[in-house]
Amino acid sequence: MTDPDALNVWNEQRLVGYLWRNRIGAIGFRYDPEWVDSGGYAVSCTLPLSRAEFAPDTGIAHRFFANLLPEGAVRSHIVRDLKISDTDFELLRAIGGECAGALSILPVERVPSIERQYRPITDEELAQLVARRGQILASGPVDQRPRLSLAGAQDKCPVLVQDERFFLPQREAPSSHILKFELADYHHLPAYESFTTHLADSVGLPVVDIELRSTDQSSYALIARYDRVLDENSEVQRLHQEDFCQALGYGHERKYQESGGPTFAQCYRLVQEISSEPATDAQQLLRWQIFNVLAGNSDGHAKNLSLLYRPDGTIRLAPFYDLVCTRAIERIDDHLAFAVGGERNPSVITTQHWEAFARQCDVRPRFLLQLVEETAARLLDKLTEVGAAFAARFGPYPALQRVEQVVRRQCQRVA
Repeated sequence: MTDPDALNVWNEQRLVGYLWRNRIGAIGFRYDPEWVDSGGYAVSCTLPLSRAEFAPDTGIAHRFFANLLPEGAVRSHIVRDLKISDTDFELLRAIGGECAGALSILPVERVPSIERQYRPITDEELAQLVARRGQILASGPVDQRPRLSLAGAQDKCPVLVQDERFFLPQREAPSSHILKFELADYHHLPAYESFTTHLADSVGLPVVDIELRSTDQSSYALIARYDRVLDENSEVQRLHQEDFCQALGYGHERKYQESGGPTFAQCYRLVQEISSEPATDAQQLLRWQIFNVLAGNSDGHAKNLSLLYRPDGTIRLAPFYDLVCTRAIERIDDHLAFAVGGERNPSVITTQHWEAFARQCDVRPRFLLQLVEETAARLLDKLTEVGAAFAARFGPYPALQRVEQVVRRQCQRVA
């Protein structure tokens, strides 16, 4: 029987817990007793494993689950296309079957399908999908529509890729990759993200696997999901993850430090406390922020960092994603999402700011300054090489000269 005020939370075929909403729409959560007793994992640092309820009025559960949903114009399109109320609970009901991480959120009368179904996408359909920026939710029979939810404000579409063939997951079937598209005002976004990510990889940062692809009309980025792995039968399996807003108990509307969100020091301490390899992951996090400053990525906020829950029971900092040289794009605010020693303008950050930043994280300033100098030197050394390799692999892309100019200018300031 359908309950309009209740949803179930699943991990594959195992019931994790229950969601419900009160009269004003706030969401509560409790774990299923069997999930607790049989050694299930806590779905969030903010939702420890217990038999206690996380009541709606605390906001704890609501913030975690609402962080699984798209934002801004993407959310508005889904609400309009599916003709549903613009509430977090209704969106979770409609599209929560395939989220970031391992959880599937389904109506109480539904259980996850054992038989996974996918619909092949022809080259022509792929071109149409790219042209529509992934807006596929209102197509096909109602009971077969994909239940796809990816957080963030950019248009994305999860797909399954096997042997270079593309498939659209049906209902809550898991995807293996994400497609990210051009935007009307930001035509070069897929290329900038692909190039910036390759640049981060060249200096030793752990990053997602990303490729620049194109149709006759548009380019798009094809990104392998780090929260999906193949088992011995080549079946896609989900890995749990949570972004840093979820792990620190912030709503998505506070993902920026300037909006009352987490500081970098909070994120750094979270890694030290939660990671199974805190020394390694904490240093990688420092290097990520240094790279953002030097490579012009001013949009590195708390939802662009995640914890990954691995099959062996360890928790690690996830590979870095959403790396874009935003300073190469006009009309985007170039102030940093995370301040460095109280300064958000990357063009005026000095040694004194980095030293203050180090002290905020309880890191030796001399050690941090050495990381800054090493990263700048490696970026200058690798920039031309990465550009040549990118052109050889994906073809010439003259607009990337803007990215190279930003990176070279920032690194030369340090040098």
